[in-house]
Amino acid sequence: MSVPLRAVQLNEANAFLKNHPEILYVDLLIADMNGVVRGKRIERTALHKVYEKGINLPASLFALDINGSTVESTGLGLDIGDADRICYPIPGTLSVEPWQKRPTAQLLMTMHEIEGQPFFADPREVLRQVVAKFDELGLTICAAFELEFYLIDQDNVNGRPQSPRSPISGKRPQSTQVYLIDDLDEYVDCLQDILEGAKEQGIPADAIVKESAPAQFEVNLHHVSDPIKACDYAVLLKRLVKNIAYDHEMDTTFMAKPYPGQAGNGLHVHISILDKQGNNIFASDDPETNDALRHAIGGVLETLPAQMAFLCPNVNSYRRFGAQFYVPNSPSWGIDNRTVAVRVPTGSSDAVRIEHRVAGADANPYLLMASVLAGIHHGLTNRIEPGAPVEGNSYEQNEQSLPSNLRDALRVLDDSEVMAKYIDPMYIDVFVACKESELAEFENSISDLEYNWYLHTV
Repeated sequence: MSVPLRAVQLNEANAFLKNHPEILYVDLLIADMNGVVRGKRIERTALHKVYEKGINLPASLFALDINGSTVESTGLGLDIGDADRICYPIPGTLSVEPWQKRPTAQLLMTMHEIEGQPFFADPREVLRQVVAKFDELGLTICAAFELEFYLIDQDNVNGRPQSPRSPISGKRPQSTQVYLIDDLDEYVDCLQDILEGAKEQGIPADAIVKESAPAQFEVNLHHVSDPIKACDYAVLLKRLVKNIAYDHEMDTTFMAKPYPGQAGNGLHVHISILDKQGNNIFASDDPETNDALRHAIGGVLETLPAQMAFLCPNVNSYRRFGAQFYVPNSPSWGIDNRTVAVRVPTGSSDAVRIEHRVAGADANPYLLMASVLAGIHHGLTNRIEPGAPVEGNSYEQNEQSLPSNLRDALRVLDDSEVMAKYIDPMYIDVFVACKESELAEFENSISDLEYNWYLHTV
């Protein structure tokens, strides 16, 4: 199958360059397994060629560990001669990078085989295959993310992060008060530039709130009726936040747990589903009586242990869990209950939706979305009941039962017959190989705590 050249795509490039004569360069971006954005920078004169013929990048781009090294056990590196695949533009993602001193634009790409078919190891393709199963049912997915992050100082203390000094008061924040407006004021210029930059790039971010730790914030994205585009927005938003903060002489981190004793960074996703007539199939005055909603939740809860490696893909991810930080550690659901894994927010009956609250901000949005949608589809098609909703504090009623470390999570994913029906087993093999390689390197390192405990005491 060849990838057709669409006149509308060339028109997109023509219109953009005409409207932005100042643009000198274009960054061609593609998100790897860890959600890290990689790619090439071209001059504006080469943009038409990119739309016509694509660009070549090695398949090993999707076999990189968190440090950017190829994991050879994936089979995507030297085993295939580190061969190239071809990357094509994603329509509608060409936009200006507002933080650049030299006028530069950006364009998201997706990888294909040389013959034209999508490349199996591109996380965007992993998600597309799951979405296709909903297309077959005539269902449309509406989705939105809530992304948490910390602003941090550009200078670390012995390699560890610290909160940045406020541009207003000159003090480092100490507040752990969630939703405190005064804390937004301390960093108002940076936060406002994030919202304005998102608007300039077409990213539907509409609000920033103060979260429950010093210099921790959350950006809310609008629902869009395309889960793949929702993930595109999340990937671009992380890049925007990092670069705008750097312009304000600060850094950011989306690390799941950067500070002991403080809240971690989460990545919550809201999902509703529309039928062929555009009606929300979860809509109900009494969510407990809606079969589609219950079955969707039932499928998510049943597959949640096998999802964990995609939701929490790093060693540090599992340090985020704890009752005091509102991170659920068991397959549970409830109505307007923030102690559960799957929350059904209250409000108007036609706005009933699922809020999945488990993943960390270090998750790849495409793999997170693919996992959750796999669970929803599994539940809808098999009419899986979720059990009774939790009322009150879920942590006091349910023992921790989800995988609590990366090794166990990878094992459950690798053994899951249900997930293998939705996620290409070849991709699961690549993912597990990469993460096991990272895990082995981590376990072979010696921490400062080990030296403190054992160097002179045993």
